[in-house]
Amino acid sequence: MLVTGGAKRIGAAIARRFGEAGWHVVIHYGQSEDAAEKLAADLPSAETVTCDLEDGDASVAMVENLAKRLSDWRVLVNCASVFEPDDVKALDPETGRRTMQINARTPTRMAQAFLNHAKAAGGRRAIHVLDQKLRNPNPDFFSYTMSKHALGSTVAMLTKGRDLAGWRTEDRIYGLAPGAILASHDQDEEETEISHRLNLLGRKTGKDEIADAALFLSNGWLASGQTLFVDSGQHLCDQDRDVIYLAREKAAS
Repeated sequence: MLVTGGAKRIGAAIARRFGEAGWHVVIHYGQSEDAAEKLAADLPSAETVTCDLEDGDASVAMVENLAKRLSDWRVLVNCASVFEPDDVKALDPETGRRTMQINARTPTRMAQAFLNHAKAAGGRRAIHVLDQKLRNPNPDFFSYTMSKHALGSTVAMLTKGRDLAGWRTEDRIYGLAPGAILASHDQDEEETEISHRLNLLGRKTGKDEIADAALFLSNGWLASGQTLFVDSGQHLCDQDRDVIYLAREKAAS
């Protein structure tokens, strides 16, 4: 399996979970070479690859090259993303361009290349890591939220296009939508602790829960085209601001 952004944070948790379950793991990284190599050395069977996901052509070439070399490549997890602030008053053009490229266009093209070229004895699984903001949007981090909505729409689009593309019926395309999992942007420790409990269950969702969900989806027991929310019910809330700012208000009061 290949996980993009697999050197750190949620991507690293996913890579570790698959490795511990006996999978050969390909850890993609952008700039975190040391972390990627250290993680690969800790796993029973792993290797690293690097590519700038802002370069869509190079990212597709990376997938095609892996498909030529890996004899049983069953899972692609598109986890890497950028999370940069802009807001409802003024979408920053450069932030919007870069975010849409890395978070939406490149992972979509990588999934298409994976389904076009990867060899696998059974069905293949393309999993997009999305965000609970698909169901609970707010105006903060405007470009990021747009990009996740764009990528989320491809879960159904790729599924419904399987016959047109000539992919197999046992292939699956899934979404995996976390909520607040790790410290984000410029949060301090107190703000992080508050924000992670702003959900229906009032509990912290762990990164290992996301990794377990990715491993579950890799078996393809769900029908293609579905998105699994792992967020302790955050997507069922109605939050007018990102939890970063909601938590900051609570911490200051």
